[in-house]
Amino acid sequence: MADNSVRYMDRSRIYYEAHGYEKSYRWAHHDSVPFARLAKPLKDCTVTLVTTAMPDASFSGDADVLHMGDMNHPPESFYTEERFWDKEATHTDDVDSFFPLRELARRVSEGSIGGLSDHYYCVPTEYSQRRTIENDAPAIVQSCIDEGADVALLLPL
Repeated sequence: MADNSVRYMDRSRIYYEAHGYEKSYRWAHHDSVPFARLAKPLKDCTVTLVTTAMPDASFSGDADVLHMGDMNHPPESFYTEERFWDKEATHTDDVDSFFPLRELARRVSEGSIGGLSDHYYCVPTEYSQRRTIENDAPAIVQSCIDEGADVALLLPL
């Protein structure tokens, strides 16, 4: 049987080599996984969304900095054109495919999720592990704690 999977890590290595970078791309690695089991059932949890997409082109902020948006007034579309994703294999026209707010709201109404947080987060995709670890992740965690979010659903574009 042929392996038809996209060899993302191999493609990235080849890309960096082809562009003359001195060092190969360094993949994020953690010796221990910074996740934890839920302390209570999901039906009692408040959920937030964290995506690498940014609000649509009418967004007046800087697309390269962490953005916190109002979960009750999410954008109808997200700005993804300059973001790096496989544009030959898929598209970003279906917002629900990478920002499933409607599905989560449905699950809240049926009682399988306790509620949604007040905010969602758009994380810049500048590929800086240091900036993500030192700045963006702690800011998101603190905001989640402040508003009582129990679960952060991570949604890479």
